[in-house]
Amino acid sequence: MPQTFPRPRKARVAPPVVDLARARDARRLRELAARCRAVDEVNRKSIAQLFRTGLVFTRAGARLGRDLLLAHQHLLRASVLLSRIAELPPGAPHGEAAALYDETQALLARTAELTSRSGPVLARGN
Repeated sequence: MPQTFPRPRKARVAPPVVDLARARDARRLRELAARCRAVDEVNRKSIAQLFRTGLVFTRAGARLGRDLLLAHQHLLRASVLLSRIAELPPGAPHGEAAALYDETQALLARTAELTSRSGPVLARGN
């Protein structure tokens, strides 16, 4: 009969603990920041097209330019709010972050509304 030797026991390493709420918040923050960057890029292209085509010198183009600049201001405010959310300590009250997220969502919705007006005006100008 073969002789059996006791195998040395390996120390168990505890698996890393993932805080799902923190991971969700980080993903939400990344998605909102990406959305802000995407809308900002669209607005910049629209403003550039306004100037390139000369539509900015028409009444509709000037109005659209003002709307796009207002949308840009909203995006700047949203990015400030997102940076404030990122700087919140882990133990901060959930209501504080929720209020900042709500304000950011409202600004992005208003920005989307302002940006959607650019399509028809720019299409007429081409």
